[in-house]
Amino acid sequence: MESSSPSIGITLRESQMPRAPGTGDESVIFAHVKIAVMQRAFAQVDVFTSVPAGGNPVAVVCDGDGLDDQTMAAFARWTNLSETTFVQTADDPAADYRLRIFTPGGELPFAGHPTLGSAHAWLERGGAPKGERIVQQCGIGLVSIRRDGGRLAFAAPPLRRTGPVDGVVVEQIRTALGLTADDIVDVRWVDNGPPWIGVLLRSGRRVLDVTPNLAALGEHMVGLVGLYEPGSGPDGVAAEVRAFAPGVGVPEDPVTGSLNAGLAVWLRETHRLPAAYVAAQGTALGRTGRVSVVDEGDEIWVGGDTVTVIEGTVAL
Repeated sequence: MESSSPSIGITLRESQMPRAPGTGDESVIFAHVKIAVMQRAFAQVDVFTSVPAGGNPVAVVCDGDGLDDQTMAAFARWTNLSETTFVQTADDPAADYRLRIFTPGGELPFAGHPTLGSAHAWLERGGAPKGERIVQQCGIGLVSIRRDGGRLAFAAPPLRRTGPVDGVVVEQIRTALGLTADDIVDVRWVDNGPPWIGVLLRSGRRVLDVTPNLAALGEHMVGLVGLYEPGSGPDGVAAEVRAFAPGVGVPEDPVTGSLNAGLAVWLRETHRLPAAYVAAQGTALGRTGRVSVVDEGDEIWVGGDTVTVIEGTVAL
């Protein structure tokens, strides 16, 4: 049986069962559950890498119309990836599609690597943008995505919250990450949907040395960034990034588009990084994620390679 949205039908049957110790002659009620599902196109895309298993995977349900919030959240918990997305028909005429984004802990209004991975899957399934750019509708509004050769990039959304972070919160983060006061150069809000707190450390090497106490971070979503001296970073990268979000079910995210976008807005405004640079993320997890950032003045573009690793159908 097929339906545009999952439903559960329950049939109750009363039957006499052989006695088991302690049960006596009670009748046992069995619930026969029939779940109506559809076979939906599915892809798992690795983002910020050209090599499978090198970046950050996102699970993409390519035709997510008709799914309710509970079903989407449950599927995201089942995949247990940092994000799972559902491509749906847009209700904004300016958008090519609508994207719902879930972590194992709940829904996000925006996330970067799911934006790129979902656009990749949409294009591979024959999606054609209305204009020169792909336009995604999501919780923060409309996000532009452009194709640059074989890569995809999204326009960094404006920060919804900026400025200094409360000193009590900074101290909690410092303690949870085992940092000294000398390790920290600056701390700022870089909230562009996900409420990231950006922590600039004294070097890229120090970022990699951090061993977090995730329980002590609480609900805070924390992004670490450390800069390399020009020419000294691996493969010429300018910055090393790590992201911790245990409060939404993501202990450490391998490569994070939204965080890198927020950091780019902050660090470009303070002239700490050049107009074009590459950040490394995932190094501490054995990944080789590379995030390309280009500041064109009116827009900052955040992008990288994408590659499909798994494709097929999923019953939802």
